[in-house]
Amino acid sequence: MKIGGFYYLSVLSMATAFTAPSYSRISRVVPKSSSSFLSAKAAGDTIEFAKYEGLGNDFILIDDRDKSSPSLTPEQSERLCNRNFGVGGDGVIFALKAPDEGDFDFTMRIYNNDGSEPEMCGNGIRCLAQFLKDLGEDAESYRINTLAGPIIPVMNADNTITVDMGEPILDGPSVPTTLTPNSEHNSVVEQTHNCNGKEWKISMVSMGNPHAIIFVDDLEKDVDFESDGPALESDTSAFPARTNVEFVQVMSPTHLKMKVWERGAGPTLACGTGTCALVVAAIRAGKIPRPTKGESVKVTLPGGDLFIEWREENNKVYMTGPGTKSFNGVALLK
Repeated sequence: MKIGGFYYLSVLSMATAFTAPSYSRISRVVPKSSSSFLSAKAAGDTIEFAKYEGLGNDFILIDDRDKSSPSLTPEQSERLCNRNFGVGGDGVIFALKAPDEGDFDFTMRIYNNDGSEPEMCGNGIRCLAQFLKDLGEDAESYRINTLAGPIIPVMNADNTITVDMGEPILDGPSVPTTLTPNSEHNSVVEQTHNCNGKEWKISMVSMGNPHAIIFVDDLEKDVDFESDGPALESDTSAFPARTNVEFVQVMSPTHLKMKVWERGAGPTLACGTGTCALVVAAIRAGKIPRPTKGESVKVTLPGGDLFIEWREENNKVYMTGPGTKSFNGVALLK
């Protein structure tokens, strides 16, 4: 079947069909003897992919473990992510070989569905870890090289994945933001800013990528999501690299609820780095107490729950959640 500039061949739709441990290469999904594959192959180059999601934040995964750079361009990735004329996804993630220098197992690169390249993606790296395991790279943890630095996902016995997300960046200019720092660490905590005809109190945190966190009393009544989200994201007077925007409602001392407008992707069902950033912001703004050692904060996103722990002993943030396979396929690139 051809949709727009792509052919889709034998796309299988139920993740439960792919739980067998014998799975090792995506190419097994489409028998190369099939007439549909031969017809598409004659028409142009193909790309094998797997589709994964982390609480509904969905990604196209490409096996580039033998390469140092992505096999697709940002433009090709943007087309592939189109939900009407492509496979559909919030981004394309490439599993690349480790760099020559440093103690790494693999490299992660990601292109958003608008072709831009973020530094990192929390839900995406959980999907990458599960993808690597499904490809036969069976390990308890992986040391991943990203544009935000080293990230270490750990595979848990209950099929969740815990990711050492590193230390939050609180220094305002480093996030980056031009909002005036008003707290310790030269940070921005509930600083007043006008945008889209409204006054906001914004906290800024980076988890390798910038996040603007806004606490509201009611997510449904206090935010015009489809208008306020993109206006804040693209307000380069305050956010020179643009920003991810998280609107947060405090449900209890250990439970937060959020909606996210992602930089370069728009509204998504979940954002891992944003979830980490908002827990840090909530603790620093006094919205919730810092949990005792070993406890985590539950964050409810449109796609489900993530569990975040900001450990005082090493200042690192740990995120726990799923990375789930949806289907595999082959697309023809035109």
